[in-house]
Order: sequence, then C-alpha cells, then structure tokens
Amino acid sequence: MDAETIAAIATPPGRGAVAIVRVSGPQAASIASRVFRARAPLADRAAAFGTVVDGAGTVLDRGLALFFRAPRSYTGEDVLELHVHGSPAVARDVLLSTLAAGARLAGPGEFTRRAFAAGKIDLSAAEAVADLIAAEASGAARAAAARLAGGLAHEVERLRAALDEVTAELAAALDFPDEVEEPARESTAARVRAVDAALAELASDWERGRLVREGLSVAIVGPPNAGKSSLLNALLESDRALVSERPGTTRDTIEETVALGDGAVARVVDTAGLRASDDALEAAGIARSEAALATASVALVVVDGSRALAPEARDILARTRSRPRVALFNKADLGDAGFRARDAADADALLGSALARDTVRAVREALRAHAVADRPDLARPHLGTARQADAVLAAREALAHALATLGEDAPIDLAASDLAAARAALGALTGREASESLLDAVFARFCVGK
Repeated sequence: MDAETIAAIATPPGRGAVAIVRVSGPQAASIASRVFRARAPLADRAAAFGTVVDGAGTVLDRGLALFFRAPRSYTGEDVLELHVHGSPAVARDVLLSTLAAGARLAGPGEFTRRAFAAGKIDLSAAEAVADLIAAEASGAARAAAARLAGGLAHEVERLRAALDEVTAELAAALDFPDEVEEPARESTAARVRAVDAALAELASDWERGRLVREGLSVAIVGPPNAGKSSLLNALLESDRALVSERPGTTRDTIEETVALGDGAVARVVDTAGLRASDDALEAAGIARSEAALATASVALVVVDGSRALAPEARDILARTRSRPRVALFNKADLGDAGFRARDAADADALLGSALARDTVRAVREALRAHAVADRPDLARPHLGTARQADAVLAAREALAHALATLGEDAPIDLAASDLAAARAALGALTGREASESLLDAVFARFCVGK
C-alpha cells in the first residue's frame, strides 16, 4: 500500500444537504482522532455523531464520521469519511483540517487507483466507475453498473485461460519433442477461432453499445425557415435556439442532449438551413451543417409541408432516403400542400407542427426507436471504452497472424508468439499487464475525490 495518506472532497462542488470529505491511508485513524470528537472511539463500519474541529480545536461543524478498517474498504486501506453540512466553505475547511493533520490532497482518481492496486477492482471496472459517474441517462448508468460488477473481466480471463492452454501445449511439444506429441493444427486452430469469435462478439457489442453510452447522434437538417430551431426548442422544452421568420437566422450548429425515454438519449445538433448562398458567414454555417449531417447516426429532416416543396427541400429529402432518418413535413397548422405532393419514397414521413405536442411526441418516439434498435444485452459482458475496444482489436490481429501460421506449412510453434501477444493485449484490458503510463491515462479521467 502507498505510505501516504490522501484526502479530498468526495461530493460535487456547490451547495447541498451533505458534503463528504474522504481520507484514505495508514494515518486515517490518527487523523480521525485529531479532527473528530465524539463520546466514544470510532467503531469499524459504524456511523458516529460528533464535532469536526481544526488544529486549534475550533469547531467547524457537527456531523457524522464513518471509519472503514483495512482491508474492508473501497481502497483496501483504512478509510475515514466525514459527513458534514453541504456548505462549500464548511467542506473546504474540513478538508484543510485533514490536510493539516497529516494527509495530502488526493489527485484525480487516486482513491480508485488505490482500489485497483489493492486488487479490489480490475482496470475495466475502474473505468466503469468513471462512466457511472459521468452517465447522463439511465441506459448509460445501467451499462456502467454492469461492467462494474466485473463480468467483462471474468470473460477476458476466461479467454486468456483458453489461450494459455493452447500456448502450454505448444511449449510442451517444443521443449519435450520426444515425450509430447505436437498438437494437431486443425484442433488448435479451432480453439483459437473460438477465442476470436468471442472477441468479435465483444467488438460488435461495443459498436452497438456506443449509442447507449454516448447517445444517438442526430442532425436536424433542412432548408432555411422550415422550423428546425422551433423543433429543437420543443424537444428540449426550452427556448435554446433563436427562432425567427427571417430565413438564415441560424448561422452555426447548436448541440443539446434530449431524453428520449427508455433510458435513451440523443445528442441533437440544430444546423443552418441548407441552400446556395453567396454570404460568406452563412456559407460557413452551411458547411458545418453538411459536416454534422455526414457524421450523425440519424438525420432529422425538417421541411415546410404547408406549401409546394422548394428545390432545397426536395434535394435534402432525396439525399437522406438511403440512410437512417426521421422526416417531418412541418407547419401542418398552415397547410399540407407539400406533404400531399411528396414522393412515394417519402411515404413514411411525419406530418405535423413543431408547435404541437403530438408532433413532438411522435418525433421523440421515432428517434427513440432508432436509439434502442439492435441494442445489446447490457447484462452480458461488453466493452465500455475505446481503449478496451483497441485492446480487443490488437488481440484479434495477433490471433489472425496465429491462425495464418496454423494454416500454413510453417512450424506450429511459431504461432506461440502471436498467442502471447493476444494474451498481453487482453491483460492490458483488465490491467493485469498495464503500464504506468496507461494507468495514468485511465485515472486522469476521474474527478478528485473518487
């Protein structure tokens, strides 16, 4: 364990009912005796009511103290938690008192890093802690909680063990050729392919699960003055975007998060109207609109359906038919001439008004359907970060080389180095073979106090 004792405020900045100051390390008990006064000594894993004081004995607040004796704590070390009133000033003064009593200020993620070092959690579960804290939707929170339970680590260790068995057989045949028969190529390749197939499933779940973790990427596109900004405001239930009857009001993209229901969220980008323009500023906004459309998972196409469709409206409808989209013929309160004259390829388009609740509800439901389509089973082991996905990719590349060797006339033992590389990549995923620089990068994502 680390010889230093660390402390930090573990609750978010700002006012609240309660603030928590957390202390972890070998001096946690002595710091508790110096900064917290109660009628009886602190008992392990039991809350005690008392007074928090500074080095001069001045009362800072009255609150609760909990002491968790090693190794039965989050970090595996002695841990003290001081629960005080949620005033930023009080929390700061209590933290300063613990620092004056012998602790040092913790760095980002240092408590969780100590939990990892103590073997309390693996690296994939540590990343899930950060994702759980950052989750903005229930679906993302459930996904992070499932990874925190350790299912991914168990699956990865199972696959590493399978590779170990194959490698051990190859090594035995190489070291004791007179006593151990070389394993059959086809059966060996079949076992390697089974590991690769499991990794392929993890990789495919990563791509689908990104919608749960990050939200559905949606670009609201259409001609000027079609009602795109009005629709964004209606989805947000607030006046986020400037609305005007003058075409071309929106000159830049605006991105907001919209809750869709069923644990799904969308990252919705309102864009400038698509049309030819000689105005340099408007042209720049249109270029950003095109970029947003190109990168979005779903296009939310909005056109004025109250009158004959302008060429710009027909163009954007035609351009988006071959990709995931939701099309809305807007301004139905003013007429439906454009909707009635729509092409057969736009038969599934919605007719309504961004000012009508039923229309907004229908758009939200259509987007939700895209967000939950092909959603992975989050109860199964699944990848949660790009780093983990890269580790799986590296392992699969090494396995592909091993399978190529097994399929040729090359000596079978040459596949051993590729199997070792795949095993190392999976070890980096769970942290078993992670470098210090990798750990630094992972835990830099964390807030101070966790």
